[in-house]
Amino acid sequence: MTMFLDREDAGRRLATALAGYKSKRPVILALPRGGIPVAAEIAAALDAPLDLILVRKVGVPSQPELAMGAVVDGSRPIFIQNEDVIRLAGVSASEYRKRCEAELAEIERRRARYLQGRQPVELAGRVVIVVDDGIATGATASAALTALRNLGPRELVLAVPVASPEAISQLRRGVDHLVCLATPERFAAIGYFYKDFRQVSDDEVMAILARFPATKRQAAAGS
Repeated sequence: MTMFLDREDAGRRLATALAGYKSKRPVILALPRGGIPVAAEIAAALDAPLDLILVRKVGVPSQPELAMGAVVDGSRPIFIQNEDVIRLAGVSASEYRKRCEAELAEIERRRARYLQGRQPVELAGRVVIVVDDGIATGATASAALTALRNLGPRELVLAVPVASPEAISQLRRGVDHLVCLATPERFAAIGYFYKDFRQVSDDEVMAILARFPATKRQAAAGS
């Protein structure tokens, strides 16, 4: 079931749904890498600064897609554990720490490559819109929202083109407002709802971020 031509198409449709936020001068935060092309369309339409929220799922060793926790970037990284999954999978504390350290190392690699020393936009007291290209389980988005809530935004919004009904039900409790264009009952994978769902490369991420330079972000934050 194709719903979107590509991530840019999804972003433009979300931007229309979020048009009322333009006067609130929001900050747009993308979950890389797939969320960045979507978020860029929203940031352009709302004339808003674009930044990243770097989160890595910590998968069970035998089932990497099953999240036993997550790591969220920050001056003090936040580690989130799913105790039930850890217990049922029989993962030891040392193995969990090892997996967290590996994901944190990947976050540091992405920060150095994508942001190249640019300082993040101040989020306290701001309207923050978190964007991804779709949500299946919600583990990564939930970790990001938990970390962002601790930074004191005035309003926390989650915006996605498509998501499973189960994920939306879970995530709705963690935000002030949620915008999701489609919640199909039969949800197998995000890519099924896009005609073009090619992987987003590091180079594409950097090219998109270059369209939203730090000077523009800082000016918007000071408005």
